[in-house]
Amino acid sequence: KNIMRFTAAAAAVAVTSIAAASAFSAIKRSSSRSSAKHQHFSVPNELLESTTCDCKDELVLAVQLALEAGKNMTKHYVSKGTADENMGDLQINTKMNDADFATAIDVENENFISSEILKKFPGHAIIGEESTGTGTIPPLTNEPTWIIDPIDGTTNFASGLPLSCVSIGFCRDGKPYMGVVFAPMTNELYIGVQGHGAYRNGIRLLGCSGEKATKTLSHSVVNFEFGYARDEEDVEKMALAVKRLLQHGVRTTRTLGSGVLDLCYVACGRMDVVYTGIAAEGWKPWDYCAGLVIAVESGCTMSHLSPSEMDKAGYDFNLYSKNMICGVNSKVVDECRSCVLGL
Repeated sequence: KNIMRFTAAAAAVAVTSIAAASAFSAIKRSSSRSSAKHQHFSVPNELLESTTCDCKDELVLAVQLALEAGKNMTKHYVSKGTADENMGDLQINTKMNDADFATAIDVENENFISSEILKKFPGHAIIGEESTGTGTIPPLTNEPTWIIDPIDGTTNFASGLPLSCVSIGFCRDGKPYMGVVFAPMTNELYIGVQGHGAYRNGIRLLGCSGEKATKTLSHSVVNFEFGYARDEEDVEKMALAVKRLLQHGVRTTRTLGSGVLDLCYVACGRMDVVYTGIAAEGWKPWDYCAGLVIAVESGCTMSHLSPSEMDKAGYDFNLYSKNMICGVNSKVVDECRSCVLGL
């Protein structure tokens, strides 16, 4: 009898285990289908089927190249801090100072992206961070021009921090027209095309409505980057701006280490405003271009931090400017500008 009871109990446990396993498998399949649905690393059908989106070939190519370049970053990411890590593979080379450097992967990514673009569009111009180096940035003309940051957030990348991305922007008639940003460690692909909206993983980003439209500075997550400025006067200026924000009252502040992702995160409402240009920490065209399209197409206000340039907003923004402010609505942009500048 004891044996019979034991056998029956074991059978019940087995049935329960099988049922649980089946339920778990069903959940996994459902989760995988959901994940596959949302992890949409391709050009949205709305753009491909649009009769007015006239940069489809450029857009498809930019997405392909961003994904490939992102894949090239993952080996270092997954090995960082393990026995497989080999920092020598990065071949770090400094630029202006020890805080400003490039890795071999930056250079590989830019060479790959540039060569593939020129194969398909030999008449297009390219402005890249690594090919420019510390030299003079080539002027932006009216000819079709690609602006590339092969790894934005290089310090994060080298340190193994996940917030870095590949940024590919495309300009027409001297203004940003299309932007593609891929963050390989967060598996997020951002796409924006002038007049056709912005997307994250194939899902359209919300415009300036609801909470985004009513956000004020006191309820905002405010982002800034300290960049490579290190002299005493610049440090004091940047610290004073942060002091003014905290004394005014904000929800919190963040410094993420990737200007392009800063713009993408404001675009999707993860942060509410980002600024740069208080001192010598200002950005470059490759920090702005792709992110500008994504931010503007999601309803954000992007302008210059300097009051003398604030009329140049949106697609009229000067990509060569050293100062910028971008927020989820125009009111929070004006509030933040006045606060950090002490106006």
